[in-house]
Amino acid sequence: MTAGDPAMGFGVYLHVPFCASKCEYCAFATWTDRHHLIERYMAGVEVDLARWVEAGMEPATSVFVGGGTPSLVDPADLGRVLSAVPLAAGAEVTVECNPDDVTAEMMRIYADAGVTRLSLGVQSMVDHVLAALGRQHRRDNVARAVDHIRASAIDQLNLDLIYGAVTESVDDWDDTIRSVLAMEPDHISAYALTVEAGTPLARTPGRHPDDDDQAAKYELADAAFGSAGLVNYEISNWSRPGAQCRHNRLYWAQGDYIGIGCAAHSHRRGRRWWNLRTPERYLDAIETGSSVEAGAEELDAETIRLEGLQLALRMREGVGVDAFDDDSAATLAEAGLIERCDDRWVLSLRGRLMANSVAMYLR
Repeated sequence: MTAGDPAMGFGVYLHVPFCASKCEYCAFATWTDRHHLIERYMAGVEVDLARWVEAGMEPATSVFVGGGTPSLVDPADLGRVLSAVPLAAGAEVTVECNPDDVTAEMMRIYADAGVTRLSLGVQSMVDHVLAALGRQHRRDNVARAVDHIRASAIDQLNLDLIYGAVTESVDDWDDTIRSVLAMEPDHISAYALTVEAGTPLARTPGRHPDDDDQAAKYELADAAFGSAGLVNYEISNWSRPGAQCRHNRLYWAQGDYIGIGCAAHSHRRGRRWWNLRTPERYLDAIETGSSVEAGAEELDAETIRLEGLQLALRMREGVGVDAFDDDSAATLAEAGLIERCDDRWVLSLRGRLMANSVAMYLR
């Protein structure tokens, strides 16, 4: 398949830029002081979505509502927007939630609106680590939220984790791993804490994560998740059979998707574009009938090809044997970074930890 191939499916991403507080590591387009805009914003995204539908937007095979904190929005308002998205049969519809916000009624409304998958921002199950990350929820709220989700008609549950805070010991991380596995999630995303420019974390070098510590924690997580029946299918993602995130796989396969909301990105047949970053500018454009597009780029065939290899390398399926020249393949294999699997090269466990370095050898 090639970029934009309809066989990949078609995705819709909805960005909700509002948060109750800003996490120490977050560089996303989110705001904590714009809650007065929420109702106006949701009305705006309805208009934006309607424009795409009227223009003949195809039914979505996956929808992802991210942020920010989508669960800050009145669930009825979010449900109304989701109900307006044309869906293909069996579509996956994911909403990200903060544990503090989840209620039984919210889950009922989400399920009625077609939500099939809930992604819960857990990050850690150790309170002092949560505090260091700038997270407002605490351990007990996660268990309560999971109970509400599991009691609803929503089929699948993902738990998002972050490891590598300097206040997090290996025992803390082990506690988090054991605690989340006890909740029997269908999917786990575990990301190494990353220092992003302009964040409070970036301004305090003494809190920057240690590479060796993160590598040890990754290996610990991979072994534990694998033993629990969760298969690593992308460097930072593990799932039970049949529970891979179809929306993220669409991104990794260079599929087509439309982004709705401020700062949202879109891709169609090799063209990428992104919306106006702030909610005010986005809403002004919507309300005056102007374009919400802030910028765009056309990808040439070589860029698409190379990006496709870089993304494929991160996946369990790996890349074709011709993705590396013979000398590079031999060097990487001898170093234990890639392994031959039939006619594919796949990253080893050690290779997953050095994926960016391995990708430099792709041709």
